[in-house]
Amino acid sequence: MTLILIAEQILNGIQFGFMLFLMAAGLTLIFGVMGLINLAHGSLYMVGAFAAAAAAAATGSFLVAVAAAIAAAAMAGVIVELAVIRRLYVRDHLEQVLATFALILIFSEGTRWIFGSFPLFLDIPSYLSGPVSLPGGIQYPLYRLVLILVGLLVAVGLWLFISRTRIGIQIRAGENDREMIAALGVDIGSLYTFVFALGAALAGLAGALVGAIQSVQIGMGEPILILAFVVIVIGGIGSIRGALIGSLLVGLTDTLGGIFLPELFKLLVAPDVATSTGSALASMSIYVLMAGVLIWRPTGLFGARA
Repeated sequence: MTLILIAEQILNGIQFGFMLFLMAAGLTLIFGVMGLINLAHGSLYMVGAFAAAAAAAATGSFLVAVAAAIAAAAMAGVIVELAVIRRLYVRDHLEQVLATFALILIFSEGTRWIFGSFPLFLDIPSYLSGPVSLPGGIQYPLYRLVLILVGLLVAVGLWLFISRTRIGIQIRAGENDREMIAALGVDIGSLYTFVFALGAALAGLAGALVGAIQSVQIGMGEPILILAFVVIVIGGIGSIRGALIGSLLVGLTDTLGGIFLPELFKLLVAPDVATSTGSALASMSIYVLMAGVLIWRPTGLFGARA
């Protein structure tokens, strides 16, 4: 296996990691600030993807499609928070899981009713298509490099927002003592709605960006939701830095495991057995990584110590 191929797969893992970060950042904020287990977060990712595909078909503009995805997901988040989620904050986690699982079904069937059951496709714009030459003779898709850049910019923007702004200070305070900041005059209801809408917007952005390299279809949010939960467990609940590091670890582990493990097993067994065994172990590798992190540090890499 050449060094160029290895470098390309590392970039693929980083790109996948940054897209996971867009999902995990909103999810960890919602869980950290509100204490809410939101299984419907993947549905907001799907809403963003479908909104982007519909807007692109109507306008022919990829930028309009991305803006539509962010707006649609944020709006859906606000509606869901006001209509359903707000009633769950004082409930136990089992009731939160059941209610947000019901939201998954509602979003899936509602999307099927509006768009139909067939997948939609969102094309990469011409100005972002094709490969770009990188040092070392690597030819890498420009669009995937843009995804890495967008993820990096969002990570920096979120860090600045959480650490340097007044609302960010309120969010961090809300993670530690929501009763105290309420007593200081902060409108907890509005803060929760904003955090939920922010998380939904990030999920919608991820859906729009990934929708250009995958098909846009019903149920596309559930597989990535599982990975997002793995990310926040590894990184530590409520930690944006943990979500970033955890996303990159999961992205690289999943991508490189899928490439290297089958090749490694080909040295030991027949190629067909090596492919199936290596692929199965690659799928398990991120959960092995999560178990290892939890054994070493039960609160996650950057979670608060109990």
